[in-house]
Amino acid sequence: MDWKNLTSIDQLDAIATESFNLPQVLFKHSTRCSISSMALNRLESNTAPQGVDFYLLDLLQHRDISAAIAEKFKVHHESPQVLVIINGECTYDESHMGISMDEIAAQTA
Repeated sequence: MDWKNLTSIDQLDAIATESFNLPQVLFKHSTRCSISSMALNRLESNTAPQGVDFYLLDLLQHRDISAAIAEKFKVHHESPQVLVIINGECTYDESHMGISMDEIAAQTA
């Protein structure tokens, strides 16, 4: 799994812009949450679809970015949470045990 670290609110504009070229996936991860760790492990144990950028956000270090994601992409904050961004908009979001690479692949095809 080739994660790009999401560490700055400024990256959100670049992600939105790049989503017109390639689907962008954001995974909001809490390092203290066992469900979040399980969701991350499930993603990493599967093959990621080609032609998709994957971003990992450490919620404990970057709560401000999580709040900015919720506002920019008009989604309710959850943890863990995965969002698919296409053409500048969140086209899919899922949380907790609903997070799966198969669903991400279907949403980004």
